[in-house]
Amino acid sequence: MADTYGRLTGKAGVCLATLGPGATNLVTGLADANMDRSPVVAIIGQGSTRRLHKESHQNMDVIGMMKPISKWAHSVYTAQSIPEIVRKGFKIAEAEKPGVTVIELPEDIAKRDTDEQPMLVLPTRRPVADHKAVSRAVDLITNAKSPVILAGNGSVRKRAATQLRRLARKTGIPVVNTFMGKGAVPMDDPHTWFTMGLQALTRSSASALSIR
Repeated sequence: MADTYGRLTGKAGVCLATLGPGATNLVTGLADANMDRSPVVAIIGQGSTRRLHKESHQNMDVIGMMKPISKWAHSVYTAQSIPEIVRKGFKIAEAEKPGVTVIELPEDIAKRDTDEQPMLVLPTRRPVADHKAVSRAVDLITNAKSPVILAGNGSVRKRAATQLRRLARKTGIPVVNTFMGKGAVPMDDPHTWFTMGLQALTRSSASALSIR
C-alpha cells in the first residue's frame, strides 16, 4: 500500500513494522518499491539500545539488512534527533530518483520525551539540464540515422508523457517503453513500438514492428 501510494502521488508512503521478523517481512515489498522508484519511508522498531550489543530476543542488524535495498537507512540514537532524521528520511525518499528510506527506532528511545518540534518542509526547485548538454542532445538526435526513444519509469513518474508524445510526433521517432514506462505513449499511437522486456515479442507486435 505504501509503494502504491508513493507511486501514484509522488509523496512518500509510510509503513510500520515491529523488530525482528516484522522487519524481515518488509524486505520484499521495500526492495520492489526501491527498484520501481516509489518513495516510501519505513519506520521499524528495534530492541533497547541497552541490549543491541549482545544476542537477545529478536535483535538483528536491520540497518545492515536494509541498506542494499534502500536509498538511506539510519537508526535513532537520541530523542532530540528524531525531527531531523524523520525530515531527512522523507526528503531523500522523495528526491530524484525516488526510493525507500528506513528509520529504525529502538524501544527505549521511543519512550523518551523531547521538546523538539517537527521541522518545516521547505519547497525546493529541481535543477534544469545544462543548455550545452541539451544542444548536444539535439545534434545527436538530428544526425542519427535510425533513432529510437526508450521511455522508462521517469517519463511517467515526472509527468513528462505529454512532452514525450509531442517529441515523437514532431520528429517521427518511434518510442519503445519499459515495463514501468507503460502508458507514456498509448498502444494505439502510430509512434509506439510497444514494450521491451524479458518476454519475447508477440506475433502481432512483431508484425507491427516489421510494417513500421
